[in-house]
Amino acid sequence: MSRGQAGQVLGSNLRALRERRGLSLSELARRSGIAKGTLSQLESGTGNPTIETVFSLSNALDVPVSDLLTERVDPGIVLVRSAGLDVLSSNAVDLRMLRRMDITSTVLEIYDQQVRPGQVQRSTGHPGFEHVVVVSGRLRVGPPEQPFELGPGDYLCFPANQPHNYEAVSGPVASVLLLQYPVDAPTPLAGWPCVDRNED
Repeated sequence: MSRGQAGQVLGSNLRALRERRGLSLSELARRSGIAKGTLSQLESGTGNPTIETVFSLSNALDVPVSDLLTERVDPGIVLVRSAGLDVLSSNAVDLRMLRRMDITSTVLEIYDQQVRPGQVQRSTGHPGFEHVVVVSGRLRVGPPEQPFELGPGDYLCFPANQPHNYEAVSGPVASVLLLQYPVDAPTPLAGWPCVDRNED
């Protein structure tokens, strides 16, 4: 999908989700903290959204990020070439959504995540849980007051509804990010852990 096509998908999804909830552009601007003019550009497919913008819209509309970024396609074999994916960028992180999967009561979104050194990606929180696997480099991630340092092959899961940071410790980091949402409860449920609920 080209950048232009990705912008059209975001615009179409954003407009549909906003209208489904009966929200005006002004009300969505108030809820998301994004200027009305910027929202109008995004809905027309001409905007250039950042990671922060997409997560703010996800929170304001109470939907998974993938509801904003992906077209629904027929199931079957899926091959995704990263070179054709749109990139969501911030000061420290580049994200490419590889796949969304709806599995019974859970939505999973898989991202290729690249973290650049010299900056810290700060999130105020959003629905769901984050699962991170480091492929290369060293990554400091998690709650600002008690982050974890991960190396190649290390895995971490944490509730994403609290503030959390991503920081490359020395040199760039390649990682896989999996976002997990309960389908009927976009905000993480109390007591819903990072382990399988059927697990002892």
